[in-house]
Amino acid sequence: MHNLNSPTLIMSTLKITKKHHKHLNNPFPSTPRYLPSIQGNLIINSQTLPPHQIFPVGKDFQLLWSTRNGGSISISHQSQPSKSLWSTIPGQAFISAALAETEVEESRGSFVVKDRDVHLVCQHQTLDDIILINPFDDKDNDFLPDHLELDRLKTDSKIADPPVLVITGHIFSERKKKRLQSSGIYKDIKFEKRGPAASARYWVLFDQKNCNQIGFQVKIGQPNFQLLHQKASPLTASGWYRRLRRKLGRYRKRKLGWYWVFTRTKGFVTVSSSEEELGELNVAEPSAEFNRVCFTYASEGNERFFGFGEQFSRMDFKGKRVPIFVQEQGIGRGDQPITFAANLVSYRAGGDWSTTYAPSPFYMTSKMRSLYLEGYNYSIFDLTQHDRVQVQIHGNAIQGRILHGNSPLEIIEHFTEAIGRPPKLPEWMISGAVVGMQGGTETVRCVWDKLTTYKVPISVFWLQDWVGQRETLIGSQLWWNWEVDTTRYPGWQQLVKDLSTHSIKVMTYCNPCLALMDEKPNKRRNLFEEAKELDILVRDQHGEPYMVPNTAFDVGMLDLTHPLTANWFKQILLEMVNDGVRGWMADFGEGLPVDAVLYSGEDPISAHNRYPELWAQINREFVEEWKSNHVGNEREDPEEGLVFFMRAGFRNSPRWGMLFWEGDQMVSWQANDGIKSSVVGLLSSGLSGYAFNHSDIGGYCAINLPIIKYHRSEELLLRWMELNAFTIVFRTHEGNKPSCNSQFYSNDQTLSHFARFAKVHKAWKFYRVQLVKEAAQKGWPICRHLFLHYPDDEQVQRFSYQQFLVGSEILVVPVLDKGKKNVKAYFPVGETCTWQQIWTGKQYKKQGCEAWVEAPIGYPAVFVKVGSTVGETFLRNLRNLDIL
Repeated sequence: MHNLNSPTLIMSTLKITKKHHKHLNNPFPSTPRYLPSIQGNLIINSQTLPPHQIFPVGKDFQLLWSTRNGGSISISHQSQPSKSLWSTIPGQAFISAALAETEVEESRGSFVVKDRDVHLVCQHQTLDDIILINPFDDKDNDFLPDHLELDRLKTDSKIADPPVLVITGHIFSERKKKRLQSSGIYKDIKFEKRGPAASARYWVLFDQKNCNQIGFQVKIGQPNFQLLHQKASPLTASGWYRRLRRKLGRYRKRKLGWYWVFTRTKGFVTVSSSEEELGELNVAEPSAEFNRVCFTYASEGNERFFGFGEQFSRMDFKGKRVPIFVQEQGIGRGDQPITFAANLVSYRAGGDWSTTYAPSPFYMTSKMRSLYLEGYNYSIFDLTQHDRVQVQIHGNAIQGRILHGNSPLEIIEHFTEAIGRPPKLPEWMISGAVVGMQGGTETVRCVWDKLTTYKVPISVFWLQDWVGQRETLIGSQLWWNWEVDTTRYPGWQQLVKDLSTHSIKVMTYCNPCLALMDEKPNKRRNLFEEAKELDILVRDQHGEPYMVPNTAFDVGMLDLTHPLTANWFKQILLEMVNDGVRGWMADFGEGLPVDAVLYSGEDPISAHNRYPELWAQINREFVEEWKSNHVGNEREDPEEGLVFFMRAGFRNSPRWGMLFWEGDQMVSWQANDGIKSSVVGLLSSGLSGYAFNHSDIGGYCAINLPIIKYHRSEELLLRWMELNAFTIVFRTHEGNKPSCNSQFYSNDQTLSHFARFAKVHKAWKFYRVQLVKEAAQKGWPICRHLFLHYPDDEQVQRFSYQQFLVGSEILVVPVLDKGKKNVKAYFPVGETCTWQQIWTGKQYKKQGCEAWVEAPIGYPAVFVKVGSTVGETFLRNLRNLDIL
């Protein structure tokens, strides 16, 4: 334990621990250590601040300042001045900062970020002034730091109107140790007991972005330290500095094995003899920069928090700490015994309730409040206390937006207006079944014949093994070299052409990684070697291609920040499309190592969160460029278009991604990783701007260990078909172990059921087309949590996977438990309508009531609104297809 006077304490350190090859791990890993909620006092400068005042922010927002109960601020929209969109807690600090050590543990796409020793906490805050600024005036604003970029505001078209509001003051620490919680998960975090008091200047800027969004920026200056209670002579001071320099030198030269320590050192201030008389020594500290900033504000005790991207274990996050970091979702995520087994054989491979491929630093609440962060730094939303939210950012600044909206759908519309919305999908993608299978040309033709016999409406054959397969330690895996394997798929172009003749498209598979091809016998190109020669692979610390462990082999990852990468990869996609392929899975994107060296030179931790957006952007640019080049081509209907779908994402992914799927669920009935979690992921992502999402029918991940077996049962497969018949895409997947799983082609029962629900999916295509257009215009999801339409119904607010809406007109209550043949349906409060069960015609008129509904296999509980044009058309189509 070091004293704060020691220079090593004021270094911003990052320790990265690689555990890719660690086996026989603790199957019950401890909860990561993290900085506890920071609380401090707010001190008001009464000489510069009035007791009460309303300040305009732009033309549509206002900030209310009041000194009551110790001082607080509140932001509201001019149209509803009494409704607070964001407010601080009276008498308590809303800006704080800390200097702490960080450790990141990494293992095959799974990451855990930990706080280690905390060396400095500035938890108290002064509020010195609230200033209105017109950025178009020539008034001198030198008091603002460069980070706030006031000059940019003058030309930023996203600024609707002045004025801009700036709050200034200081944060500071106490000289005595601040008592922070030290039990439980905090017990191993060390807090400095003594040392210099510290303070730092801060600036908070609010500016209107548009009539429904107000931006905020928080910038913390460098801390100033004070050594107290002793006279300092020049001799003593210079000796202290010499010791400091020696320690810094040893610190930089230390060999740290698997991890680095990043430091930024600066010079020191020489102490003059006149300073000897002051009784305290002001020190310009060597690397004085905070690496934790906390933004704290009020929340109501009964306020529910929804969103945070694609989340799989819960809808409401009140009472939780939500980390925002892209990674593998995990195998089991807390469901047992599989999580135990996954963690045992691969470090933290089981994941937990918070691990996800596509998080987003965004939420909306049951009180119609909403906020999101900009940028890509690691962040945590601490919702563990009933009366507040604390957003912790790993960095020295925060930037984001506060949203105004009168309903959840309005908030989604305003949010996606800023981050982007998906394009309207080509109609072929949503018209019929997407048949995911493997096996080669003859196998595909054989299954096609079977499906034709059962009159299955087919849109696509998705053939992920088009690149060929190889046997590894964990089974059959793809060759990650993105060209057709003509040994596995002889007559590839003829197969694609024959399917196209029957209006069936072919989709394939790729990802941003490349495997070594030395052992592949029939390759035409070696894409790994090509990328290595172009120097467009992510590099390690020695300047070599970073070989990233992935399942049973290592791969190189494309450096998506390199200016040559995009065009090179687009040419690969073009070769694929020139063979007649019209879509592909753009897999992965969540595994960029946090010690990678990128062409851009950017921080690899924030680049890690940005990587899936860059991956989506390259694919989307190719789609748009191809479409532009084929407009007017008589052989190609531009409305047909290309489609890719992906699993990894971040906040802005809806702008670039066309379609998403939920990744690798277990072939299980369990809650955290299985059929139930697929519904939660579908609905939470929809609340976060991911309008088009779906899951693999039947799940993906099977386990076939001697004592732990997860095989896809026929019942699970049939129920998952019923569920996904009411999502945007009806797509199968054989899973990671096809021979262990029941498949749609396994027998007459599975084929008949697949045909039946492919037709059910087809029966509401007319509505799906309408919803897709609506999503492209407003960002509204296809599948919706009932909260979006019934936000005041408290029963609805408690739902997770139990039921959902398709648009606003179809209510689905899926069977998600083994052996269950009925479900409890709830008919919400908030709209005068009668719901009709589609199979029996039974009507339910009473609002806010529950009813048990029979739901044997083949007849899931589905309801439409009586008198609805959508409902009547859906029922008519079901009759025409001989389903009713």
